[in-house]
Amino acid sequence: MIVDVKGGRPLLITDCDEVLLHMVSHFDAWLDEAHNIDFAFERGDFGQSMTDKASGEIVSTERVWPLLDEFFRNEMHRQTIVPGAVEALGRIGEVANIVILTNLGDEAHPWRVDQLAQHGIAHEVVTNSGGKGVPVRAIITRYAATRTAFVDDLPVHHASVAKHAPEVFRLHMVAEPRLAPAVPTAEKAHVRIDDWPTATEWLLEKLTA
Repeated sequence: MIVDVKGGRPLLITDCDEVLLHMVSHFDAWLDEAHNIDFAFERGDFGQSMTDKASGEIVSTERVWPLLDEFFRNEMHRQTIVPGAVEALGRIGEVANIVILTNLGDEAHPWRVDQLAQHGIAHEVVTNSGGKGVPVRAIITRYAATRTAFVDDLPVHHASVAKHAPEVFRLHMVAEPRLAPAVPTAEKAHVRIDDWPTATEWLLEKLTA
């Protein structure tokens, strides 16, 4: 993917799953259909949320990642856009560069690019594993960003960004309404907003002030 980097502008770095695209609700439906597994949204802890319906036992941690990998390899077409996300990126894109930083393996990069394009989203996609603070710092440097905002659903990534790029404005968003109540607000985020219309105003204020 060739991206025309327009340096010296504000920059939005945003996650994808449960920020731009709904994932967990579709993962839940697929787990039930394909593996007879129940996903408990209210538990919050992803690794402890899956129960084998036949045995009643919690799905082992060793099995969680292969299940996620299978979903992203074969079932990404199920994912739906978070309401207001496309419109928000359109407005923010008028004043800022936008990069989508997603924790998927590098082999999934073309899948995510194609998936987002089908929803009318054509910004740069960067794949990553582990904390997002280091790649956020690298993206800021590459774009020569004047001001930067970061959006993610996982508190661990806000902590990582706070450590490696503390000047970044950090917005915690969990767009899945069944999951949001079970996810504590990230301590290292500046604000928690779970809908795009409200988040857009906050982000534009921080990026253009």
